[in-house]
Amino acid sequence: MEKNVALLAVALLTLDSIGLHAADQPATARPNIIFILCDDLGYGDVHGLNPERCKIATPNLDRLASQGLTLTDAHSTSAVCTPSRYGILTGRYNWRSREQQGVLSGYSAPLIAADRLTVAGLLKQNGYTTAAMGKWHLGMGISKNPQELTVTDGPTTRGFDYFFGISASLDMPPFVFIENNRLTEAPTATKKWVRSGPAGPNFEAVNALPTLTTKASEFIARTKSPFFLYLALPSPHTPLVPAKEWQGKSILGDYGDYVMETDWAVGQVLAALDKAGVADNTLVLLTSDNGVAPYVGVGPEQLKQLEAKGFQATKGAESYKELEAMGHFSSYVFRGHKADIWEGGHRIPCLVRWPGKIQAGSTSDQLVSLVDFMATCADILEAKLPANAGEDSVSLLPVLLGKAVAPIHDAVVFHSINGSFGIQQGNWKLELCPSSGGWGNPKPKSKAAKALPPVQLYDMSKDIGERTNESARHPEIVKRLTKLLEKYVADGRSTPGAPQKNDAASQLWKEGRPDDETLRKDGD
Repeated sequence: MEKNVALLAVALLTLDSIGLHAADQPATARPNIIFILCDDLGYGDVHGLNPERCKIATPNLDRLASQGLTLTDAHSTSAVCTPSRYGILTGRYNWRSREQQGVLSGYSAPLIAADRLTVAGLLKQNGYTTAAMGKWHLGMGISKNPQELTVTDGPTTRGFDYFFGISASLDMPPFVFIENNRLTEAPTATKKWVRSGPAGPNFEAVNALPTLTTKASEFIARTKSPFFLYLALPSPHTPLVPAKEWQGKSILGDYGDYVMETDWAVGQVLAALDKAGVADNTLVLLTSDNGVAPYVGVGPEQLKQLEAKGFQATKGAESYKELEAMGHFSSYVFRGHKADIWEGGHRIPCLVRWPGKIQAGSTSDQLVSLVDFMATCADILEAKLPANAGEDSVSLLPVLLGKAVAPIHDAVVFHSINGSFGIQQGNWKLELCPSSGGWGNPKPKSKAAKALPPVQLYDMSKDIGERTNESARHPEIVKRLTKLLEKYVADGRSTPGAPQKNDAASQLWKEGRPDDETLRKDGD
């Protein structure tokens, strides 16, 4: 008897030393969850996903893939960041909110309604300590009076116990860190990183990624299980500000260096899990909010080398061609980039590790969306979502555990920066616009776009590059997918359940709806 008591005491001490208590068991029923969201990281920027045409070393991302599952057909809900983040945290498509196109600013009002259940709120209800760190970009109450440091309607009012980060992108003012409900310093200076605006005197963009990495590691070290960490890295989004120790590490200049520093940050988080002794009971999901930004290019020295070989430098929205001239293809084999309705806009890297649950080095070609995160968490907890939460979210758990024998989605919906819609069911992907819907050519409402068929239909099983528009040959598929999308909009949800109300009306056709006669002629 005394021996058994002694053994129990040792077991309890061991649990306590790694941040667990008997009341928290069984641990496998409630894993720690870390969602790492990179900013503008392309599918082809992960070396392990694009070994032949990626010129950037990403050893930590590659290790994460080798230790877990790679979802090869994963998508953000939108081709730009604010709407994608809304979908991740609410399990609901952004176009059901007021965010019908574009993104918010650093001073925008909150996008997530105060009474809407978020992933953080769900996990908090189930005993999790929740933290958001990094780029929020979903709106909060920040005064433009530099002496008013109080923040209202921030992440701590949307299910998170703790927040440390920035209000929007690293190139959007105010340039200042926020901790919980307060600016860490008065933004009395004016600084510029792409955009100019109010800034904290001590804030420097180059320090953002290292600071957030340290904060995330400290949170892991001090927090008892179970915990949820939403780590929204500001990189490799512009401004391209790799720390001094990372400058010159790649052959591509600042962009490659910043991706490498991003990879380092992920490695630090994984190391923190190991050090805390909780790696084996932590689900880590790493992904990106959208595809690579087309305006990132190589460094000046690399550009000189290209020009010496006869390369004609491009500016602005096509600077990515400099990367491709160096043999690096951030969009992998996909058409388009950030902002576009094509795959390059929203098909993103997605790596998931859960030791003992997910088979190491496995892959899945299931069509999935980041909107699925909420239902996945609910499924892990065996919790039932209310009818007015996670309306578009489908659990990935069967896919993660290797038990899915059929497609988990009937269809997945995509959105571009100008609000153009796309929908994929099986191999068929329909886009309700003749253009990119974004920054790629042909641009929306351009002369070139107006000369094209009003919709695009692609068979993704044989045309992953979206080059052969089959809408004229298959008007019946265009009609079927259009009706399905209209149903999803009208029902306020795309999953089974009671119909819900959207926050705002959604205009399906951003460049003019074709009439039925036009579609019939296209099919003749």
